[in-house]
Amino acid sequence: MLKDSKYLFAYLAPLSVFIALHFGGIWSFTTVVLTFVLIPIGEFFTSNSEKNLRPEEESKKVNSRFFDLLLYLNVPILFGLLWLYFSRLQNGGLATFELVGMTFSAGIIIGTIGINVAHELGHRLRWYERLMSKILLMTALYMHFFIEHNRGHHKQVATEKDPASARFGEPLYAFWFRSVSTGYINAWRLEKKRLNRLGLSALNWKNQMIWFQLIQTAYLLSIGLFFGWAIMLFGIAAAGIGILLLESVNYIEYYGLRRKKLPSGRYEKATPRHSWNSNHELGRIFLYELTRHSDHHFKASRKYPVLRHLEESPQLPIGYPGSVLLSLAPPLWFRVMNKRVQGVSENS
Repeated sequence: MLKDSKYLFAYLAPLSVFIALHFGGIWSFTTVVLTFVLIPIGEFFTSNSEKNLRPEEESKKVNSRFFDLLLYLNVPILFGLLWLYFSRLQNGGLATFELVGMTFSAGIIIGTIGINVAHELGHRLRWYERLMSKILLMTALYMHFFIEHNRGHHKQVATEKDPASARFGEPLYAFWFRSVSTGYINAWRLEKKRLNRLGLSALNWKNQMIWFQLIQTAYLLSIGLFFGWAIMLFGIAAAGIGILLLESVNYIEYYGLRRKKLPSGRYEKATPRHSWNSNHELGRIFLYELTRHSDHHFKASRKYPVLRHLEESPQLPIGYPGSVLLSLAPPLWFRVMNKRVQGVSENS
């Protein structure tokens, strides 16, 4: 149990947002500094572990409620922090730099314990875990991710058909626009296809995409009614930052990797070679093992504490937070990553 307590480190993210919102001033950027300065530096000086659990350890962790509760607690924590964020803005008296810092802090937490935890829970089978996933995605105004990711991305990963799989030589900023817009359109198509199989029209009350739009609109209206219509715009801005953080992670997870097209016209089966992996300890804990992404695609139902290092998975040279920073400078990103992509292609 003592070893398992390392995952409490993930709560440093919401704690940093509380500090940013409570103290204000230069502390407004606490979450930005933690995520994109302290963790990348920490990963440079800490271990990069390829160790996997033994079968008996894995069985114990899979059945432990401790790891589930760590995820569930993020729901009230996120809504509590957003309430505090909107309240601070409503009270006024903040300098422009404080507004910027607090909004980036709120956006990062929406991306990390919001979308990231929603991603983990969205792969679960229990109804209440899937409901929590959708509730967390609501704060990012990205509920369609639940459909597109599970029914689209996991089938089309590392192909031209997948919006979330970045192309070789594609800059991050072009990828943002393509992935966000195409992913949203794909979610509508997937839901229409599901309803058509049931003999129903897309204009039906069972269409989840219609419900998602209504729920997200109600969420924004609630912010406007409780805190003021100007504050609602900050809710949209924070959600946008969370979305771009998610899409930046998507970018580094699949950049340049492609499955081969077979003579039949189908693509080869997705393997651990088709997503970038990172064994950097701090990022693994901070993001609930999201960085061991190759094993997640190998078996999407595998819970986060038992994700494995797989020898054939390509490795990022630095952890996820550092990789996101690097991707913001496309020439540097291409210089570091293009030769790695080519190396993976030659060995596959």
